[in-house]
Amino acid sequence: MTNSLLLRGTSLRYVLTRYLQLNGPTTVADLIVALDDWGFTVAGRPSKAISDALRWERVHDRVRPLGRGLYAAKWGIPRGTEHRIHQRAAALRAHARQLSLEGGQQPYKSGEAPTLNC
Repeated sequence: MTNSLLLRGTSLRYVLTRYLQLNGPTTVADLIVALDDWGFTVAGRPSKAISDALRWERVHDRVRPLGRGLYAAKWGIPRGTEHRIHQRAAALRAHARQLSLEGGQQPYKSGEAPTLNC
């Protein structure tokens, strides 16, 4: 993607957690592709940045590992935290979408949009 939004820290963690909430168990490799599809990028080696972010979320009991490089969102996240994650991820996706459109990307026509809702 030409104009990708750089994610790090809390923003990266929230977007990854939200993606796992919406799509279920996912590998780190698939998360790299999903971030690119959503219009995001990370600094450095993407697999390391993502695994580091997910490690933080594991400590805070929002994500659980299912195997090597496979993660899922946990059930029972406090409502306030879940709402904050949802709101920030939605705002970041809207910002990334706007950057994409400014970079020459055409908006999706009705019925063509990806099924990844935030």
